[in-house]
Formats: sequence, structure tokens, C-alpha cells
Amino acid sequence: MAFDGFTIAALVSEMDAKLTGGHIQKIAQPEADELLLSIKNNKTQYKLQISASPSLPLIHLTNSPKPSPFTAPGFCMLLRKHLGGAKILSFEQVGLERVIRIQLENLNELGDVVQKSLMVEIMGKHSNIILVDEKNTIVDSIKHINGLTSSVRQVLPGLDYFIPNTQHKINPYEVTTNDWNETLFIKPVSIAKMLYGSLSGFSSSLSHELAYRSHLDGDAPTASLNGNDKSALMEQFRSIMQQTKGRDFSPCIVFRGAKPIDFGAFSFAMYTDCTCKTYESMSEVVETFYGEKDTLERIRQKSIDLRKSVTNILERNYKKRDMQYKQLKKTDGKEKYKVYGELLTTYGYQLSETDTSLTCVNYYNNEEITIPVDETMTAIENANKYFARYNKLKRTEEAVKEQQEETEETITHLESIMTELDIARKEEDLLVIRQELSDFGYMKEKRSGKKGKPIKKSKPLHFISSDGYDIFVGKNNYQNDELTFKTATGNDWWFHAKNMPGSHVI
Repeated sequence: MAFDGFTIAALVSEMDAKLTGGHIQKIAQPEADELLLSIKNNKTQYKLQISASPSLPLIHLTNSPKPSPFTAPGFCMLLRKHLGGAKILSFEQVGLERVIRIQLENLNELGDVVQKSLMVEIMGKHSNIILVDEKNTIVDSIKHINGLTSSVRQVLPGLDYFIPNTQHKINPYEVTTNDWNETLFIKPVSIAKMLYGSLSGFSSSLSHELAYRSHLDGDAPTASLNGNDKSALMEQFRSIMQQTKGRDFSPCIVFRGAKPIDFGAFSFAMYTDCTCKTYESMSEVVETFYGEKDTLERIRQKSIDLRKSVTNILERNYKKRDMQYKQLKKTDGKEKYKVYGELLTTYGYQLSETDTSLTCVNYYNNEEITIPVDETMTAIENANKYFARYNKLKRTEEAVKEQQEETEETITHLESIMTELDIARKEEDLLVIRQELSDFGYMKEKRSGKKGKPIKKSKPLHFISSDGYDIFVGKNNYQNDELTFKTATGNDWWFHAKNMPGSHVI
């Protein structure tokens, strides 16, 4: 499940075939670390999505539109200046590294033809998108890396561009028989780890696949291999490299049931209990496999502040509920004081001035009872003291129960908002949730520069059943109310999980 060098090779082959010779029509930056390039070539419009997200870096062709911010970020404006209308000369992969060079040609301010490169580095948390000029000098990058962030390489305007060789892996295109026999197999590791740990571009999945095709166990140690095993593995390695050089890819996704569990630039034979579905393009594989995950990851990042606010308010209310429960427990004995007062009123004439208690029959259960009294007070005064204590506890009980009800309603509401955050799929959903938190006074309304700008209305999820019925699913409390009280009619079916926060379904 790795975005390895062979995936990049398949993507570069696809993009080079479809986009080389085309011109960049539009440049957008939907996210702080993401670009969307509109490219026209051979009378066809393409969209190239490039993401340098630390959690999910990607590059692929897409048909899905993405909204852009009202004001373009600085890096986007710089790219529009340097690459607006630029012609794409080529897509190149650096060795089998996860680095792509998009070679471009454009006119400068003086009308001279100049070449620039857009370097796309798909390297996990170190991913970046860097604009480089003809002299290999960094013009700018979507992420600035200074000396405090990295001691290996700084990425700042004006510095020379280079790709750091921090892993010291062998380029698979340059592997010799000597490397194969004397360098790779001397490492005391498993067969799979030897491949992906020594050769650039190899992932754990592909390494295990090569071992499987060679009738070997990828987890077996390299020391267990004999000459025939090494030759078989070498043959499979050369076959994969030959396919890569010839751009003979078969992009696929491995499904276990309906769940995608792996993907690659070549079909997998090792997943004997799964289905391997082949696609026409690597971009389609990447978008299918990562599309939902990318959306969820973006929404998760954007909802962090809301989740934190809701969690904090929930924690306060959980503590408040516990305190209220303890307060309520203290009122459990209030009826005793009422009985004391009534019995003192009835039998108080039996008390003498020196008595500290009254023993009498409790006419509620016909059992003998002893009531403590203050000898400095009369029987009626003692009775009134007990009545006052009873009334105070009763008032406390009523007030706490009312507070408990409000607290439970607040907790139920906030738990439903946490559920809303879990099922949010668009930024509009988060805006509606923020508005709901503001409307109910849980947090202050976020001030924007534009006064009175309406929030874009979020729509409920919509599905169509196999027999043609419309199914609407609310993603937040406002949508639930809208569906239940305005959209639904008397002939519709209404569903909701009992005693749980969640969606109303019509």
C-alpha cells in the first residue's frame, strides 16, 4: 500500500503520453500544500492534481473539481506568473525515486524563451513542490525548509536544487550481477527487506510479490537462499525492470471483499484470497484507492479545532454531570428529616428540658425510632429545624434534577455534533457545524473579513435504492430537522438509531 517508485513510473508514463506538448491553462491551489493544474493538449482538457500533504502526498490526473480559495496563495500567484500558458516539454522520473521533473517552456518578461522545471517530491512528510529555473536554482517552493527544520537540505528561494541521497540505495536500473550476488544477499535480513531496503523505488508489497513469483517466502532470511533461488529472484527482478523500461504496466487494486487493501503498477499474484481488479490508468487506481482517504484526511485536519472545542466542552459537562450526581446522592435522606419533624410535632410533649433525644413509635411503619434533639430548643423549634433541612434538600434535589436534565441535553447535543464531525465530507459541512456551535453558545462566532457573507448550504447525503427510492441522510442536526419536518411527507419512511446520536434518514 505504498506510493512506490514503480507507481511513479506508471504515472509518469501516463502523464507524458497525455500531457507532453500541452499548455497550462489554469493554476489553482485548493489547499495550502496542493496544486491543481488545468492542461489543454490535443483539444482535450486535463486536470493534474499534485499534493505535498505530509500524510498523503499524491500526483495523478483527475476529473474531480475542487473549490479554490477566494484569494490565491503566494505560491499559486508566483506559478501563474512563471508558468501561466507554459508548454510542457516532458515528464521525467529521477531514477526510480519518488521524484518527478516536469520540464516546461515559457516566455519571460522580455519575451525570451526560458525553461523551468516543476519538481514534485513524493516523500512522505518531506514531500514538496519546487519551481526551479534553467540554472537549477530554486525560484520558490510550496513548503520552505530552513536550517532549523532540516540539516540535510534547505529548500529556500535562491539556493541550488538537489535531491539528497540520504538512504544510499542502489538505482535498480544500474544493478549488476556483481551487485546482486555480492552486495544484496550478504545483508542478514529477510528477502523482502533486502529488496526494498537496498533498491530505490521498491516497496514492501512489491518485494513480497517478487519473492512469491520466485516461489520463495519473502519473510525468509537471505542466508537460506541457494544459487537457484537467487537466480529465480534475479529473473523476476529483471522481468519487472524490463516491463518498467517498456512502460508495460498493468495498474490494479486488490480487494478483499469490497475493501481495497493494496494497489500497484503491476498485477499481484500473492493475494490468493482476494480479487485483483485491473484499471486502464494508474491515475484511476490512485484516485480510486486514495480519493476517499484524501477527502477524509483533509476534513480531519480542518476539523481539528472544532473537535478540540467540542471535546473540551464535553469533558466539562461530563464532570458537571458527575458533580450533580454526587449532589443528588446527598439529598437521598431528606424524607427522614420530614418524618422527624412530624413525629416531634406529634410526640414533642414527652420531651423534658434535659432530653437530647426522643424515642417514640414511627406511625408510618409502627417501629420504634430515636430522634436526636437540641436540648436548648423546644420540641416545635426542633421540628421546624428538621422541616427546614427537609425543605432545603428538596429544593436542592429539584434544582439539581433540572440542572441534570439540561446537562444531559447538552451532552446529547454535543455527542451528536461529534457524530456530525465524523460523517462530514465537505468544508461546507464544517461551516454548518461551526455555525451550530455558535448558535447554541458553545463557541464564539468566527469573524470573517467579509460582513454578512452567507454560509454555503450543505446538502444531505442522497442515495437511490435498487428499486428506485430516494434515500436522504442528514449530516448534521440542521439537516436532520430539515429532512424530518420539511422534506418528509406522510408517505415517507423515517429511520433513526434509538437513544443514539446520528442521522435522520428519509
